Amino acid sequence: MRRRRFISLLGRAAAAWPLAARAQQPNPMRRVAVLQTLAESDLEGQSWVNALKQGLAALGWTDGLNIRLDVRWAGGEANLIQRFAKELVDLHPDVIVAVATPSAMAFRRETQTIPIVFTSVTDPVAQGLVETLIRPGGNITGFTIFEPEIGSKWMQVLKDIAPETTRTAVIFNPDTAPYYRLYMSSIEAAGAFFAVKTFEAPVRSRVEIEAAISGLAREPAGAVISMSDTFTVAHRDLIIALAAQYRLPAVYPFRFEAIDGA
Repeated sequence: MRRRRFISLLGRAAAAWPLAARAQQPNPMRRVAVLQTLAESDLEGQSWVNALKQGLAALGWTDGLNIRLDVRWAGGEANLIQRFAKELVDLHPDVIVAVATPSAMAFRRETQTIPIVFTSVTDPVAQGLVETLIRPGGNITGFTIFEPEIGSKWMQVLKDIAPETTRTAVIFNPDTAPYYRLYMSSIEAAGAFFAVKTFEAPVRSRVEIEAAISGLAREPAGAVISMSDTFTVAHRDLIIALAAQYRLPAVYPFRFEAIDGA
């Protein structure tokens, strides 16, 4: 009888050990993958990541304490964006934060299961990232702050500051701004209204940026619109410097670009 009782008690204890061990372990650290399309040295990009950290901390999630942020910086390079998206998905994070359109699209290609929250995406419906703004569907949702019709306002502002403008180059990288036609349509319509010839100036490197702007400056009455694009934002220092060097009127989409000297 004592032997049977001993075996019975031992079995109960063994069954309880895993439960007790789990009860003593702290909650597992959650992982958040963040793909920032700007360079790590970019102060504006740093401010966005810091804002995310502060927002999470306000909700009780502190980086290094109960949450881990895995951040990658792509510096506006399309090949790095896709590579880092795969690298971050392979870490099996609990949630993904995708900054800007190319980041969101790269993650969408890598996973249909991990939750993705995007920011600063141009027309997520038109680009197939979500089904509708009200009901995104799938594993992705987020925020959009862009309206492609703003292109017509850029043209109007350009004519206000430089009425003599008759030619405008729209600078963008088609690899990081696959949505560029959304903006070009409104820019071209406004250009026709203001009697300004508009043309696309696709660029994929700093050398091509310099060639595009220097070529524009060879004839009078030229101007620049720097599209809302990860690549042009990442290389805004060069665009700003060249526009100043050639004394070209220029319009930029973001306030921080004006602060940087645009």
